[in-house]
Amino acid sequence: MSRDELGAWLRLILTPGIGPVSAYELLRVFGRVEALFEASPAALRLVVSPRQTESLLQAPPLWDGLLSRTLAWLDAATPQQHRAVITLGDPLYPSAFLNLDDPPLLIHALGAPAAFAALQNPKTLAVVGSRNPTPAGLDNAFAFSQHLAEKGVLIVSGLARGIDGAAHRGALQGSHSQGAPVGTAATLAFVGTGLDQVYPQAHRELAQRIAQQGLLISEYPLGTPPLASNFPKRNRLISAFSQGVLVVEAGLPSGSLVTARLSLEQGKEVFAIPGSIHSPASRGCHALIKQGAKLVEKAQDILDELPHLLPVLPLLQVASPASGSLSEAPPPFSETSTEKFSEPFTDGLKPTDPDQAVLAALGYEVVDLDTLQARCGWATPALQAALMRLELSDQIAPLGGGFFQRRGLA
Repeated sequence: MSRDELGAWLRLILTPGIGPVSAYELLRVFGRVEALFEASPAALRLVVSPRQTESLLQAPPLWDGLLSRTLAWLDAATPQQHRAVITLGDPLYPSAFLNLDDPPLLIHALGAPAAFAALQNPKTLAVVGSRNPTPAGLDNAFAFSQHLAEKGVLIVSGLARGIDGAAHRGALQGSHSQGAPVGTAATLAFVGTGLDQVYPQAHRELAQRIAQQGLLISEYPLGTPPLASNFPKRNRLISAFSQGVLVVEAGLPSGSLVTARLSLEQGKEVFAIPGSIHSPASRGCHALIKQGAKLVEKAQDILDELPHLLPVLPLLQVASPASGSLSEAPPPFSETSTEKFSEPFTDGLKPTDPDQAVLAALGYEVVDLDTLQARCGWATPALQAALMRLELSDQIAPLGGGFFQRRGLA
């Protein structure tokens, strides 16, 4: 793409008052995006309103800066890490987005060069869920994603805390398995910021790994901060791109239920993992199951329902240490936060009160003492003291044999 063409696309998405419907109509009439800004006011008024015509005739204040920033970002690509701005009509543009009422005019993509073939991959499953999951939820998201990735399914999620992060990590682990199809991309992350940033910052290292073995994708211009309104909007891309969606845990309401609803509207399969009736994190999944989502207990249940997910054609040869790594390339992301990287199975679990920390580690399933100790990282005396306090306050029940469970809330 030439500088002039890129500049025209960026100017179009920045122009006030020009929404998707108007933009598509302008492109239909004028063809080339550059032609929009070469047209006379009279020609523009035949397509859009006088006020929109005035907006198109004036360059947006942030346009020059965004163009320079985007060109510099593209120039920082390396042989191991490709960067691209993919516009509507480009051969790489995901055809699945064309079924949306408001497909993005352009997307930014960052990842291993061969992984860009994954943009046309029909063998995909979205794995989504709570940002504040239980330990069991994190385990399930990781394990389901790992198993499916080993079978060659491309896992799609949103890089958020909690279930999303565990799903991406499980997919990365599964792609390294001896049973995984050679050359498959591990995972795709649709994010709600510009691709020069990572949100949450705790997932910076995870984003680096995804950029080595899959793709990071955003419809937002570089420099876009993590605005709350961006994340529900990007969910439509996750659902559109995927053949189905697995909801691991979700409260009422939640963004994961938005993704599930969009998937149903798009004719996709929705799967849900059931949980404890006492867990708030399970209520969204139970509601989906009541509404017709398929209850799943193991990853094979999904493959049985969607056999066309297998096999996946080779997409990506992961770079070996000898061929270079992302750490040798210029940093793709800017610092946006002082949060530290969190380990996979503490993602989203940050209670400060000791007893609440034990309850969070316990979740809502039956857990043995060794598992609790591994989750908490505490010495045995401190953990046993906390368990005793929780038992005396009727918050947990010992089940014998070193097993514990939360008491029912009903």
